[in-house]
Amino acid sequence: MTTLTTTPRRGRPPKTAAQNRDIRAELIRSGLAHLTELGFTASGLDQILKKVGVPKGSFYFYFQSKEAFGHAVLTSYANYFAHKLDSHLLDTGIPPIQRIRNFVDDAKQGIARHQFKRGCLVGNLGQEVDLLPESFRPVLIATFQSWQHRVASCLREAQLVGQLAVNADCDALAEFFWIGWEGAVSRARLEQSTRPLDKYVELFTQRCAG
Repeated sequence: MTTLTTTPRRGRPPKTAAQNRDIRAELIRSGLAHLTELGFTASGLDQILKKVGVPKGSFYFYFQSKEAFGHAVLTSYANYFAHKLDSHLLDTGIPPIQRIRNFVDDAKQGIARHQFKRGCLVGNLGQEVDLLPESFRPVLIATFQSWQHRVASCLREAQLVGQLAVNADCDALAEFFWIGWEGAVSRARLEQSTRPLDKYVELFTQRCAG
């Protein structure tokens, strides 16, 4: 995954920062909360910095720019989400199609836990990509492709155990899954209900069953 360098070039670390604090990691976590709720263009630095207790002048000690910060948050989220996917889709003790359902159930719990305020960061950024620096576009595309590859691999396992027709196009189904998933997440936030996610996974698994 290609990202901008985040080597600090200016600014000073906050004078009150404890040596055992990982301020950069805390800023990324704070940014993740704001960007998943508000998006990149609507998220100012002031609230992100205030939550961590970092003065604005010190931000540039950790990140060259808001763009570089956005890439760091995106990379952190993509890695976290890939790990979550793998924890479900690579669980060989469970039938492949059920693994996908288990991922959806896990995601539903997370969305509800945050009171439907947070969506998928990659999906959110994709919706505002025309307002973002162009450097975000290839990273977002690569992230979606990585997720699609994981689902396609799981669906190929479903073919091997007879849960999916041998002539099914697993790559196309995986792309279909993520295109529909982002819409279902958006609808769930709108309705403040997991119903759209339940409905979507039901229809997707029905399609897989043929």
